[in-house]
Amino acid sequence: MEQPNMIYIKSLSGGDKSFEEKLFAIIKSEFPTEQQIYLNHIEAQNYQLTAEIVHKLKHKISILGLKKSYKIAVEFENNLLDESTALQEEFESILLIITNFLKQL
Repeated sequence: MEQPNMIYIKSLSGGDKSFEEKLFAIIKSEFPTEQQIYLNHIEAQNYQLTAEIVHKLKHKISILGLKKSYKIAVEFENNLLDESTALQEEFESILLIITNFLKQL
């Protein structure tokens, strides 16, 4: 599976290390909370609210350069809106990869 990277963030920053650090700080602070909200909603089988948090998480997936994972997130969000959990396992694998990546920063 693909791995998160900083290519997109570096292109946004134009070499501004302060900007990069601030963006990563935001991601590192928001991601665990959003991941927990996702887990709570999916466990409660509240697919509408789960789709809403997946929508937020998919932007972080994109920022971290995970192009294939972003496509999975989009499909999973659409599935949830149709009250289907197809791609849940794949999406949760993406969340684990991001969690491990953020721990290394």
